[in-house]
Parts: sequence; structure tokens; C-alpha cells
Amino acid sequence: MPSPRRIPFVDGHNDALLRLHRRAGTDAVTAFLDGDAKGQLDLPKARAGGFAGGLFAIFVPSTEKKAAFNQTTSSDFGTTFEPPGVDIAEAQRTVFAMVSLLYRIEAQSQGRVRVCLSVGDIEHCMKHDALAAVLHIEGAEAIDAKFEVLDVLHAAGLRSLGPVWSRPNAFGHGVPFRCPSSPDTGPGLTDLGKALIEACNGLKILIDLSHLNERGFWDVAQISNAPLVATHSNAHAISPHSRNLTDRQLDAIKESKGLVGVNFATSFLRPDGGRDQNTPLDLIVRHVDHLLERLGEDGVGFGSDFDGAQMPAELGNAAGLQNLVQALRRRGFDRKLIEKLCFRNWLGVLRRTWD
Repeated sequence: MPSPRRIPFVDGHNDALLRLHRRAGTDAVTAFLDGDAKGQLDLPKARAGGFAGGLFAIFVPSTEKKAAFNQTTSSDFGTTFEPPGVDIAEAQRTVFAMVSLLYRIEAQSQGRVRVCLSVGDIEHCMKHDALAAVLHIEGAEAIDAKFEVLDVLHAAGLRSLGPVWSRPNAFGHGVPFRCPSSPDTGPGLTDLGKALIEACNGLKILIDLSHLNERGFWDVAQISNAPLVATHSNAHAISPHSRNLTDRQLDAIKESKGLVGVNFATSFLRPDGGRDQNTPLDLIVRHVDHLLERLGEDGVGFGSDFDGAQMPAELGNAAGLQNLVQALRRRGFDRKLIEKLCFRNWLGVLRRTWD
């Protein structure tokens, strides 16, 4: 557990595995364990900022051959970008490589990093000063129509899945990156996507709503028997980005006893949707305030998007997380509420989903 003076963070989303996978070398594990000046999240930065762990995303980028641009992250694109898809064989190769990478990090960490399968595992890591890593997949392109790969990935530790990223696939339609825009941008889940939701419910895999469009969101809300969770999304009322959630969606999440993880990406924080590192931390707090009003004190957490987006300069990277704690204190939040936001609410919704 980090120092008692600091409040630990359990985080809903980061793209560190994608950054490390792209190194395409044997030093990827060392880069995470020893630190990397280019990354926003590694073990030294995590320890400096009180990052106790969270959902580590596996994301399959569109290939450069298919893309009309140099895709550098999983979320930082222009305001009208609609990316091409990937085929299942390519997706499976990438997913398996990143699962392997996380387990190699664990194996070489000398107990400093652990892959977690339960809330008890996460709590054990926090007690014993180990980084808790939960396997999450962002976009289900690697999943076959019989869900055999889903079974294998669950056995390998998968505990959270977003059916789509911001592109269409066999399961549904992701919301494109547009600002200003409603999240109601197209069709919802396919029949196969609806079956995937039921399969995830059966395996007690968390279903991430963050990249679904609005119709897909309501399809999940109708089908799923689990809490509704958006691991890294913000309030559409403050930033009218298609990736953000309307008040009506937030009300449905509250009714399900779900959670929204506030995203630190400047493009999802700002009313103009801009990628501007001079975005103040107080804007994160504004989103937190709005979400607390709609969801209550038990329904809000953080989903940083580290290594996947432009961060506010006052935060910078995982080492700067206690700067956000100070911003919350300046707004008048007491320690009990800050602890809920930073880690207790995530532990609660994971317990309600997995147990």
C-alpha cells in the first residue's frame, strides 16, 4: 500500500501494454519495470504517484497499411476520425502477444507486479505493495463467433471486455471520435454482439461501455444483468464529445449500481474537444462534480487513459496523480469521498460484477 499520506488509485483504463508491445523488442519488460521516459505509466511512475493498479487494456490497432494516418495511440485522434477494422487472425496474434507481455512483466517483477483475477487479489496487492494488473480487452475483434477464444482468455485472466473500440466490428458499432456530437451515431449491437453480452455475464466478465455508441449502450442496458460500467468516459453535458455520456445514460448507470471512470484525456475533458496540455485539473474536477450529481458517491472513479491520450500538464503522467488529489481537496472533498473516487468505488463495482 502506498504511504498513508497518499491516497492510492485503482484505475479503470490504461494503454501501457500497447505502448510496450510497439517497442517490438526484448526490452519492453525492462522498460515497464525500470521506467521509461517516453511512457506515462510504468512501475516507478506508478509508485511515485500512488497508482496501485487497475485495468490494463489490450487494444489491437488498425494496421498502417489500412490506415490513412500514423496511428499513435488508442484514443487521441481528430474530431471526425473513423478508423478501419482489423481481421480476426491479426487481432488474435496481437491480443495473445499482449497477454504474454503482461505475464512476462509479472514473472520478472520479483513480486512487484501481479495479474489479478479477483477483488481479493487486488486488495492483497495493495496491502503488500505490489502493482495490481487486471486484463482488459478494448474491442472484441479477437473473439470468434463460438466464443471459444473468450473461454480461453477468461481462463488466462481476462476479467473486463469492451465489445467495440471506436470502429465497427462483428459485435457492434463503436462511437467515432467527433466533437461536438451526440453519442447516437449509428446502429447498436449485432445479434452476435448481444450473444457476447450474455456470454460475458455468464463468465462474470465486466462489460465496458466506453466506446459503444448510444444505441449499443442501450442494447447492453437491456440485456446485461451486471452493473453498467464505462471504464474511461466523461460527462457529455460538459464536453459534448461523442465519446462522452449523456445524463440519461448516467441515470441508467446509477440505476444499475454501476460506475463511470473519469477520463483524463484533454479531448474528452474540454468543451471544445481540443488536445491541449494546458487543460487545468479543475476541469477533471468539474466532470467529477457532474458525475457525482447524477451517479452518487458510489458511482464515480477514474479511468486515466495513460499511454493512450494527451494528459493535462499539471498531471503529466502517473507520477502526478497526487496533484489530482490536491485539486479534489481544494474543491472541498473530504478524505472519505476522495478514497471512494480513487479506489474504493472501483473495488465495489468489481466485486458486484465478479462475485
